[in-house]
Amino acid sequence: MKYQIKETKDLTETEIEHILELWDISAWNTMKAAYFHTFFKNSEFHFLMDAHENILAIMRINFDFTLKIADTDYSFAEAVGLVAAHKKKGYGAALVRSFKENALQRNMETIGFCHSDLRPFYEKCDIEILQDKAKMIKESIGSQWVNSEDDDILIFHTSQERKELLNQLSSQNNAYLITKE
Repeated sequence: MKYQIKETKDLTETEIEHILELWDISAWNTMKAAYFHTFFKNSEFHFLMDAHENILAIMRINFDFTLKIADTDYSFAEAVGLVAAHKKKGYGAALVRSFKENALQRNMETIGFCHSDLRPFYEKCDIEILQDKAKMIKESIGSQWVNSEDDDILIFHTSQERKELLNQLSSQNNAYLITKE
């Protein structure tokens, strides 16, 4: 198995088709390569590949992720879209561990999110979990601010100061997801 990182612009049409197939998001299933390159231009893709260059697991890093906490903007790399080609073989966990090591080496402030039922998986991968803190992040839906659907914030790598800021989130101290137009 080989850990590999590719920028969006370096992905082939075949790789993009495979990624979309693995993600299986109906709104994206017909996405063409040119649009994929534009849509995910500020992303990086992390793979676990087999000896024949087949994707065993994938994760996307979103560099367009900013939270406003107490009137200050904090940018993070956001780890999203983790999926393994085959379940229960350890590929997802192996990719998470390789990615965490990469984020540490690059000193890349990286967080992710999950539902509470995925806590055991991330605990097994030795990822620090701020339980029930993702619910304190508000996202703009139309003209309203609504709570995030995720439960937990995953700490892949971040400074102690930022971790404490995230851990202090509460219903009286929300974070707001800032979307770039």
